Formats: sequence, structure tokens, C-alpha cells
Amino acid sequence: MSVTSANPPIASSPSEPMLLAKPRNMWQDAWRRLIRGSNGRIGLAIVTLIVLIAVLTPLVDPYDPTTDSNMVESRKSPSAQHLFGTDRLGRDVFRRVMHGTRFSLVVALVSIIVGNVLSTAVGMIAGYYGGLADSTILRLMELMQAFPAIPLAIAIVAILGPGLLSTILAITIVGIPGGMRVARAMTLSLKNLDYVDAARSLGASNAHVILRHVLPNLISFVVVGATLGVGGIILTAAALGFLGLGAQPPTPEWGVMIADAVPFLRQSPHLAMFPGLAIMVTVLGFNLLGDGLRDALDPSLSGTA
Repeated sequence: MSVTSANPPIASSPSEPMLLAKPRNMWQDAWRRLIRGSNGRIGLAIVTLIVLIAVLTPLVDPYDPTTDSNMVESRKSPSAQHLFGTDRLGRDVFRRVMHGTRFSLVVALVSIIVGNVLSTAVGMIAGYYGGLADSTILRLMELMQAFPAIPLAIAIVAILGPGLLSTILAITIVGIPGGMRVARAMTLSLKNLDYVDAARSLGASNAHVILRHVLPNLISFVVVGATLGVGGIILTAAALGFLGLGAQPPTPEWGVMIADAVPFLRQSPHLAMFPGLAIMVTVLGFNLLGDGLRDALDPSLSGTA
């Protein structure tokens, strides 16, 4: 008589290899969600192209804006020789737009990195310690936010003097209150969680708790906020350059190029059109990438489990 096993072996299924696969971390999952979304893919492609232009253009086309002028070629329309035409001094607009990418990205990246480091640090300190430090920092940030961003940046540049360095400092200072409030709000919600209380009960210092338990949970919000903020910084830098308070001629900065083209808008609209398109495409790319990162780092926003 045959004996039947009471516990027959479990049949293998296609899902079994998944149990043996190495688990992915948060950033790997975020990358997969980013490249699956249309906004993330398009934004990443545009930003990658802009960064490549900024890095490679000075290498393949050494350019001195102070000597590149030819009055014989003044205000030529776009052609095979000059793809974007020439400006009032006969300078090739295409070359200047390509080289201007570097200046806009330098201003944006330096401002966003320095501003986020400062605002995150101040926000974590204010939110974690509370009390007088929190009240003092919060009142100071509210005072800064009482002024519109661009007029405040104009006032700072007017005090410091025009130039790229003044533009970077002004934009960095103007952006600190917004990032600080986000970091403070997140710190207030994180500092009373169970794992933070457990770390304190085990004797962890405040600095250890902030750096090992609070900061890692803020990184995704900081990254998304920084990416979304780059577009606004580029617009602000271009506005300051247009007003003559940012980069100064003959620097091939997009805002400066548009300001230089204003007297000739009717006769030569291409002088302002192409720098304006460069600003539009760059801001669009960073905004799309920021939206994609927001969905990738917070799956609940896109309905992903």
C-alpha cells in the first residue's frame, strides 16, 4: 500500500526567484520609477543635454567674448554660416548661447547647493532644539520672506555691486527661508518618532540623532526641492542680467544677451528669441526632472505601492 505524504512539496513558481533576489535600496527603486515616468525621462534627457553643452562647449570651441566682434557681419539673419544669426557687434549668437549655458548653470548649481546646505542645517537646528533658537530663526526667516524674492535679490545686488558673484550670493540668501521652513517642518515631525526616542534612550547625542536619523530622512525632500528650484534660479539670474545687475557685458549670459537685443526687437527678433528659447528649454527640463523625482521618491504621489 502506498503512503501519501501529508505535506506535499510546494510547487515551484515564477515568483520564487524574486525571494532570492538581492533587495534594492530606496535610490535604486527611485531611479526605476524615474525612468519609467514620462516627465522624468524627458526632464532627465533635457538636463543631461544642457549639462553636456555646458561642459563640452568650452573644450571644443574656445571663445573670448571680448574679441569676437565683426561689424561687417552685424545683425545678420540666421543662415548656414551663423545658425542663430549675429548680434549688433557681429558676434555669432549660436556660439554665445552655447557658451552662456555654462554661466547659467554655474550660478544655478552653486546657489542651490550652498543655499540648501545652509537652509537644511538651520532648519534642522531650529526644529530639533526648538525654544529660543527656533523662535529667533523663524522670526528672521519671516522677515526675509516679507519681501518679494526678486526685489530682495535686486536690493542685495545693488548693495554688493553687479557681477556673477553678487548674483550667486543674492540668490542664495533669497532662497534660504523657503528651504529652512521645509527642513524645520520635517524635523519637527521626525524628532518625536519611536526610533529617534530609542536612539536617545540608548545614549545617542543630539548631533548623532540629527546626522544619523533626521538628516537621511530629509535628503529626498532636499533633492526634489533643489531640482525644482534650479529653474527659478535661472530665471532670477537672467532677470538680474537683463536689468544690468547680474553678469556684465560682454559675458555671453542669456539675460545680458536679451537686454542687448531689446533695441533691435523689431528689425532682428532672433537676437532675443534664441537666448529666450535657451532659458525656456533649460527651465522646462529642470521642472520636468523635479516633477519626476518627486513622484519617484514619493511613490504615494503616483499611486505606486
